[in-house]
Amino acid sequence: MDFTELRRAVEQVELVDSHAHNIVAIDSSFPFIHGFSEAYGDALAFSPHSLSFKRSLRDIAELYGSEPSLQGVEEHRRVSGLQSICSKCFKAARISTILIDDGLELDKKHDIEWHKSLAPLVGRILRVERVAEKILEEELPDLSSWTLDKFTEAFVSKLKSVAGEIYGLKSIAAYRSGLEINPYVTKKDAEEGLKEVLLAGKPLRIANKNLIDYIFLRSLEVAQPYDMPMQIHTGFGDKDLDMRLANPLHLRALLEDKRFSKCRIVLLHASYPFSREASYLASVYSQVYLDFGLAIPKLSVHGMISSVKELLELAPINKVMFSTDGYAFPETFYLGAKRSREVIFSVLRDACVDGDLSIPEAVEAAKDIFQRNATHFYKFNSAVSVVNSSPQKLNIDAFETDVSLVRIMWVDGSGQQRCRVVPVKRFNDVVKKNGVGLTFASMGMPSFIDGPADGTGLTAVGEIRLIPDLSTQRRIPWNNKEEMVIADMHIKPGEAWEYCPRDALRRVLKILKDEFDLVLNAGFENEFYLLKSLLREGKEEWIPFDSSPYCSVSGFDAASPILHEVTAALHSLSIAVEQLHAEAGKGQYELALGHSICTNAADNLTYTREVIRATARKHGLLATFMPKYALDDIGSGAHVHLSLWRNGQNVFMASDRSSKHGISTIGEEFMAGVLYHLPAVLAFIAPLPNSYDRIKPNTWSGAYQCWGNENREAPLRAASPPGVPDGLKSNFEIKSFDGSANPYLGLAAIIAAGIDGLRRHLSLPEPVDTDPEKFQGKLQRLPNSLSESLEALNKDDIFNGLIGEKLLVAIKAIRKAEIDYYSKHRDAYKQLIHRY
Repeated sequence: MDFTELRRAVEQVELVDSHAHNIVAIDSSFPFIHGFSEAYGDALAFSPHSLSFKRSLRDIAELYGSEPSLQGVEEHRRVSGLQSICSKCFKAARISTILIDDGLELDKKHDIEWHKSLAPLVGRILRVERVAEKILEEELPDLSSWTLDKFTEAFVSKLKSVAGEIYGLKSIAAYRSGLEINPYVTKKDAEEGLKEVLLAGKPLRIANKNLIDYIFLRSLEVAQPYDMPMQIHTGFGDKDLDMRLANPLHLRALLEDKRFSKCRIVLLHASYPFSREASYLASVYSQVYLDFGLAIPKLSVHGMISSVKELLELAPINKVMFSTDGYAFPETFYLGAKRSREVIFSVLRDACVDGDLSIPEAVEAAKDIFQRNATHFYKFNSAVSVVNSSPQKLNIDAFETDVSLVRIMWVDGSGQQRCRVVPVKRFNDVVKKNGVGLTFASMGMPSFIDGPADGTGLTAVGEIRLIPDLSTQRRIPWNNKEEMVIADMHIKPGEAWEYCPRDALRRVLKILKDEFDLVLNAGFENEFYLLKSLLREGKEEWIPFDSSPYCSVSGFDAASPILHEVTAALHSLSIAVEQLHAEAGKGQYELALGHSICTNAADNLTYTREVIRATARKHGLLATFMPKYALDDIGSGAHVHLSLWRNGQNVFMASDRSSKHGISTIGEEFMAGVLYHLPAVLAFIAPLPNSYDRIKPNTWSGAYQCWGNENREAPLRAASPPGVPDGLKSNFEIKSFDGSANPYLGLAAIIAAGIDGLRRHLSLPEPVDTDPEKFQGKLQRLPNSLSESLEALNKDDIFNGLIGEKLLVAIKAIRKAEIDYYSKHRDAYKQLIHRY
């Protein structure tokens, strides 16, 4: 049998790490040897003689190129620093998502925010016992004593308050009192347990079984209506745990309780050595799922393979999930990822040899175990979709089954957002893996017609697959019977199409990471007009729904019902809103999003536009992001703020105040590349003739090729927001980006320009910190039209190798078509309100 395809699938899939813990600072007192063993005290001295230690140490030494000894690896860590070793470990691990239980107390552990440079998505799992302990460690405002009722109210309130910010709960009941949870523990017994814990004094450690069981049950009561899963430690761990009580079979009374039959439960650590018991539970209880972190890589190779095989003896494949159980040290994440790939390949290969699976089935199983099961189970980016609902009124049965349609979305070459819609059953049965068909022509359409532009090379002949990126799958806030998901464009599943905008962005991000070990974060400001319909002489016109000035209270009040709904909807999608206000145009508003890694930022922008449009429609209005809705009023941009990160640190900002402009050398070179290539970049970020009606002097849109410190008349503005030390710049803003731009292509072009700046070590000119128009004749005017920008793009040869030659040909042809059409149809721009 040829296992090449299976090997490729296992090695290439990006991993979803659904259970891990915080990394500690390089000078933490937590010994590095603890990364290899669950032993403590004198027993830890024997861990170097275990099979897993010897194997893992060699794996790390090979990765680092260091001496294969504990001392050699520790010296390499000390000399390299945490940033460098994190970069090596996570680059090798290829982890796309990390869920962190930050309840594990470690010396000098980094907070969850710090970890967000390590993977595109980093979320939180909340450890319920630690929440309870923190509550009880606080003094009550009236200095009274804690009672069970007071504690319950505070505990339940805390869980509900963070339900929209986390991906699940976790219990370590196994460590404290065992897994034989009493579903009917009485309040009297729990009250007595609370008194016992309080009498023991601080720091609090809740170990009373009745109180532990009570906390567990109250947690499930919150988890169920909010549709949050509960992770449960099972099987082996450090010596605090009585392993006889960590057998998951002890949970059967709880699993049989009809009150909690819809609570989704994850048995962690392969329940080793009770893997067969865990497999049995997953096979007979619909709510039980399995996770094999910690067993890999802490066991011998035989033990790891045996444990995973035992999990799969009875358990459905779509209930088994990967995690690293990484903690304290980035090496633990690397080891978990590396060995999991090897073990899963071995297990699935043997299943094929035994006749349990065909090779195509094994390939799909690998993708399910490493990525898709967790993506679906933890409902990434939709975990908070019920936060604003009343838990008591939720119908849980309906919540799991009431989605009827799924929108599969993409953004085309002219920046228009489009979708195909399929019934949810077809989506789950077919489309998740195979996608839906789409004609080549769809990526060649200009803004004025639904047909391909001449010269794109894209015609009605040929079909691609729209493959949903399940990490973007979310419940639609304005229509809770539908979901939406952003798609990648593939020639066939697993093979990206060279015209795919999202893949173009990934390609340049990979170059930025591989060559310079940099990650780019982005945050968009959305400017848009709210228009109302007016019949005049039998014809429909769209006019501003309000005429209030910039940042006016009355302007915000006028749109307040809409903006409240928009903000709530975005929060339900885990999209952070930083600020919103009335803008300078009549009926114009701005909504600023938080920054995140580029791919997420582009996805968030795509969804934000849909939320705003849909909410406006609900109120009988039309929201438009077109660059220049009214030629006699201010235009709308999609200003983007950019910052460079390395190992969790913002490296755009200078490390001290000795830098002339408060920007690091790396930051200056990247920004200089963007400034140098900006005339050509405009063809991506200002893609319509109408865009250039917006980019005019004295309109805060940046009309001259320059940069400035906090200068809103410069197209590139170095920014120092509140909280940044004086004299330092944390990011730079590009004001030329507008709402008709495809965000993936726009960011890809910007990164390509920045990469050229880094490669050639370009320098920034002196900043322009006054009105650039005063320098007429000295400053280069940016393109005054799309024709000029397209001409600049034709002369700029860096984009061929970075963006892709065929995609570039198509983009140029679309832009030429826009120029030709709007030059002949002067009033046609007015219809853009319905396209953007």
